[in-house]
Amino acid sequence: MINTFIGNFGHLMTIVAFVSALVTAFAYYQYFKANELEKKSWQRFSRISFYIHALSSTLIAFSLFEIIYNHRFEYFYAYSHSSQALPVHYMISSFWEGQEGAFILWIFWNVVLGLILIHTNKLWEAPVMIVFALVQAFLVSMILGVVVGDLKIGSSPFILLRDATQAPVFQINPDFVPEDGTGLNPLLQNIWMVIHPPTLFLGYASTLVPFAFLIGGLAMKRYSEWIRPSLPWAIFSAMVLGMGILMGAYWAYVTLNFGGYWNWDPVENAVYVPWLILVAAVHTMITFKKSSTALKTSMVLVILSFILVLYATFLVRSGVLGDASVHSFTDLGLSGQLLIYMLFFMAVALFFTIRSWKHIPTSEREASVYSREFWIFIGATTLGLMGFQVILPTSIPAWNSLVESFGGISNLAPPADQMEFYTKFQLWFGIALALLTAVGQFFWWQKMDKKALKDALLTPYIISVVIAALIIVMAKVYDWRYMIIVIAGTFTIVANSVILSRLLKRSTFKLAGGSLAHIGLGMILIGIMFSSGYSETISINMSGLTYSNSWEDELNKEHVLLWINKPTQMKDYTVIYRGRQKKVVGVPEYVPAKILESTGNVNEAIALEGFKDYFKKGEVVELVLEENDYFKIDYFQNETLKFSLAPMSQFNEGMGGLISSPDSKIYLDKDLYTYVAAMNDYSDPEWKEDEFYEVTPGEQFHIADFVTYFDGAEVLNQVEDYVLQEGDVAVRANLRILDYDVEKTLQPTFIIRNNQVGKIPVVDNELGIRVTLDNILPEQNKFVFKVNRYQKDYVVMKAIVKPYINVLWLGSIITLIGFTVAIYRRFDEFKKMRDKGME
Repeated sequence: MINTFIGNFGHLMTIVAFVSALVTAFAYYQYFKANELEKKSWQRFSRISFYIHALSSTLIAFSLFEIIYNHRFEYFYAYSHSSQALPVHYMISSFWEGQEGAFILWIFWNVVLGLILIHTNKLWEAPVMIVFALVQAFLVSMILGVVVGDLKIGSSPFILLRDATQAPVFQINPDFVPEDGTGLNPLLQNIWMVIHPPTLFLGYASTLVPFAFLIGGLAMKRYSEWIRPSLPWAIFSAMVLGMGILMGAYWAYVTLNFGGYWNWDPVENAVYVPWLILVAAVHTMITFKKSSTALKTSMVLVILSFILVLYATFLVRSGVLGDASVHSFTDLGLSGQLLIYMLFFMAVALFFTIRSWKHIPTSEREASVYSREFWIFIGATTLGLMGFQVILPTSIPAWNSLVESFGGISNLAPPADQMEFYTKFQLWFGIALALLTAVGQFFWWQKMDKKALKDALLTPYIISVVIAALIIVMAKVYDWRYMIIVIAGTFTIVANSVILSRLLKRSTFKLAGGSLAHIGLGMILIGIMFSSGYSETISINMSGLTYSNSWEDELNKEHVLLWINKPTQMKDYTVIYRGRQKKVVGVPEYVPAKILESTGNVNEAIALEGFKDYFKKGEVVELVLEENDYFKIDYFQNETLKFSLAPMSQFNEGMGGLISSPDSKIYLDKDLYTYVAAMNDYSDPEWKEDEFYEVTPGEQFHIADFVTYFDGAEVLNQVEDYVLQEGDVAVRANLRILDYDVEKTLQPTFIIRNNQVGKIPVVDNELGIRVTLDNILPEQNKFVFKVNRYQKDYVVMKAIVKPYINVLWLGSIITLIGFTVAIYRRFDEFKKMRDKGME
């Protein structure tokens, strides 16, 4: 039965949230303009209005999750993004898989940030919350789902399936409710997709805070005072947005099968660029606090970081990147709204900035080459150029769309090889940044001249050269570009470690954020170089077989075919494919798929055999995402089992075929990264012609290539899943089949009833055989077996060694720790100033 209450309630809360956002903006404007007698009442009204907005926004999220959680497939959103098979944590991922859910997540984080700001920044409350409320009004408008004539405002997540589609079934039965939804994209069925989007959208939302403080400062003519309260938030935003990007990179590494963590996809670029600009803004804001310089630069960068977030949203969600990116959303008709959203706040920022520009204080002092201001400026410029180099080519599809909308023709095309195009520029920018962070930290903590700089850098330089030389020799780094990366990264780590050690000696760890973040940067640079530049494919096809005509020659060469149970040499390892496995609820290890048979219910199977102490034969068990197969691959060295991996694959017709996720063996100095590129499909086998074998008990013979022993037959009193009647004779043959080091028992059954014969064959999907006891010849003491063959189980697999990739992940963690320390310091400073009444 269709439940319209929760959808109507969610839509009502959306309208309330939209109206209350506009009322909040108006009320805070009146509070901002009011005289002292009226301020208190306007403040109270403004806060109540925002609390109503906060509550209604939270109820929007609650309503949508209730629809997903309770499998209300009468709603288009639940039907399109979830299914009954999903566990709760993947239902959470379903919430933000769609555009509407992602906007709700963004709205929610803005509410949280707004509530914090109301109670921590009294002086700035009115102007900051005006900006917040206007942003919320625009965001909520994206999910309004209101149609006025030909004008559509937003796309509602609470629309019914019958209203969203033109399926004939709804003409016959308007109350039809599908039994199940289409499910969550298999690539998003990963724990990192539960935490990566909320982190990324918190990063998106938090870029609004420094922007709101800036607009508030310009409106209040406090042209420089906005730096102090917004700096901690800018650092927080840079950290969270950076963490979101890193989580996305790690998700790509453990879920996608391109063997990397960053592919320069346009959607990745659209997030990366505002982060670069935000990091530049953080550094120039810190510079202003120290020396009253770079105020105008800070303003421009803060505005750019927020506008670029809106631009990234437009690129990703307008559908303009549909042909250029694998991650972009389809157009829901919101592109016009998104464009208006971005242009409105761009116009607001330009208005206040231009109006105030001549009043903004500027330092008359010229920055010396031996000053921290100069080095910060160079670093910020480098970050800006990095962003500029990425955003321009990324925007080509948007430019083409713009030209075509005016009737023109644009022949511009995005880079054919994204990895090569972006990496060759970003590599050198990264080296420049590393060197700047190494040298710049010395200027930050002490006055410098030519001699002082030389003395300060001499020891770190010598140590760096020695360590870099050892790395280059021991790791056999022969490419001159990679040598420079090693030297630059090592110099960054050593130089910042020197600064860090001095700070620790002075017991001033809270000042160490910059040094830690820069040490992490050096490690990231080295980790990227080794894991990308020196990754080695060890799954080389030595058979000469062409696995797929649709694959390029290189792909056929870099994959190895593994027949089940057959040992195959792969560089330093002997690998053996051991069959398919499933995840079972309550079982901490994988379970062989061959001992589980689906009951026909979602994620439910019956055990054909017992498995250790976890379940017994005949028990019904609950599977974790039954469509996923995990392929057990054993790795041996010197005939000793070293470890096993279980890469996942599923055949998904809706996504064009096989969807694979890798599994890796993680060492301190490398990862062995493995994924399945092709597999045997035995769901609907085409059996070959009948083969007959007449065998005497105790005889050895061959079925296909398998040595087979006929151990005799036995008369049964009962047959599983079959009721014997009086006078029936049931005979079961016992065959032992050897497949390399695995012995299997097959027991086909022969039943005689009233001179009629029944045959119960046995199928072994792994071996690709079906054996039937076809006849019994008692006079000759022989049994006739009919055998049908199919393709033996196999996988086509790729294995890559990724050296020192954990240096990258460790460097990322250290960078985030550095940001955290810096945030603590800046918030502590702001709290002390606020307590003194100097907000």
